[in-house]
Amino acid sequence: MSATPSTTTNAGASTADLGTKTIGELLLRYSLPAIIASLATSLYNIVDSMFIGRGVGAMAITGLAITFPLMNLVVAFCVLVAVGGATISSIFLGQRDTAKASDVVGNVTILCIIHALVIMSLTLTFIDEILTFFGATPETISYAREFMYIIVAATPITYVFLGLNNLMRATGYPRKAMVSALLSVLVNVIAAPIFIFVLDWGIAGAASATVCGQSVAFVWVLFHFCSRKSSIRFTRHGWRLSWRLIRKIYAIGLSPFLMNCCACLVVVFINKALLDSAGADGNLAVGAYGIINRTSMFFVMIIFGITQGMQPILGYNFGAGNWLRVKATLMRGIWLATGVATVGFILTEVLPDTISRLFTIDEGMIAIARDGFRIFFMFYPLVGAQIVIQNYFQSIGKPQLSIFLSLTRQLIFLVPLLLILPKRYGVDGVWTSMCTSDFIAFTLALATVLIMNRRLSKSLTAKHS
Repeated sequence: MSATPSTTTNAGASTADLGTKTIGELLLRYSLPAIIASLATSLYNIVDSMFIGRGVGAMAITGLAITFPLMNLVVAFCVLVAVGGATISSIFLGQRDTAKASDVVGNVTILCIIHALVIMSLTLTFIDEILTFFGATPETISYAREFMYIIVAATPITYVFLGLNNLMRATGYPRKAMVSALLSVLVNVIAAPIFIFVLDWGIAGAASATVCGQSVAFVWVLFHFCSRKSSIRFTRHGWRLSWRLIRKIYAIGLSPFLMNCCACLVVVFINKALLDSAGADGNLAVGAYGIINRTSMFFVMIIFGITQGMQPILGYNFGAGNWLRVKATLMRGIWLATGVATVGFILTEVLPDTISRLFTIDEGMIAIARDGFRIFFMFYPLVGAQIVIQNYFQSIGKPQLSIFLSLTRQLIFLVPLLLILPKRYGVDGVWTSMCTSDFIAFTLALATVLIMNRRLSKSLTAKHS
């Protein structure tokens, strides 16, 4: 049984609108819900960290920071499927192939479950060894273990929720995708203070609240894809794994997968560099980086919301051969993302201590974070454009370029700098390594998109002329 072709969505638009409506209107329709959802997720992460820092203590903040690389690694195996599936489905819709777009839903769900079970088994078996490798010390490992054990045990629910939510957004339901993210955040924010302060569950309460929120959102997205009102939904044929689809999903999802793996690896280098450079204050330095990282991710998640909204517009119009609309979407996205990153730069340069005190009252950690904010965010306005360009290539089915650009910012340039600068400049060398990498990666991304767009313009125009 195949899906009945339908172009009408609950957002009051049709997938065909992606090729006819103005770019500004489409970005507002698709990016705004994604931005709201990403913003809500960012606020949840910040509030969660605030609850942990003020309700459990400074070492708990450091323990949470130690979990960042493991969280990135866990998420990597989810986005490998989720982002690849979302991109493929929107390209199929651009080619007017609704049946194939529906087949993606079942394949993505099965792959998410398989990935989750493998990751859950391996991580829970070797959790202490993994956390120690990521920089946990005897003072912080108990907090990190307690948090991650609960998070990892719920990966089957998390993976399916994230995988289907990406598909929901990419196939014409951005508002419903926003609602699912908001449901997750709302339940989380309500449950976290109850679990942490009232029930006195400590850092385990924060993790339990996260799982509760994702479980509610999981039910929401399942209902959507089971409904006959959805133009793209579960079908009998879609439950048959298609190796051709799987190869395409993995090929496109490989870019964000590697990006998350690189983020995991880089945080290991950063944590170890901070522990070595700060001496007795090593745990405080790692905690300060946790605060800086949470703040940076607040703005990065908004930018990701922009790129998520761009993805179906880019995928559809690239599939349909509408080069001028592809180019216009890219330029709008770059300007929007640069504006968001610039706001982040201004706030962190002017109010570093105010931001830090949201998370902790430890003056030593605040002092370390102060210098970190001002150096780390030095070239931050350029980060928005770099992220958009990187995701642009992913959205038009050019994963190799997206992978390359993600590696430059997070691995190729940053790791050598982390091995050199901290030895000479101490903790400031760690922050300098990160902002320098941002500058070089932006320069390369700009050159790459200018060169490739000339080639793409000619080939796409010739193909559809």
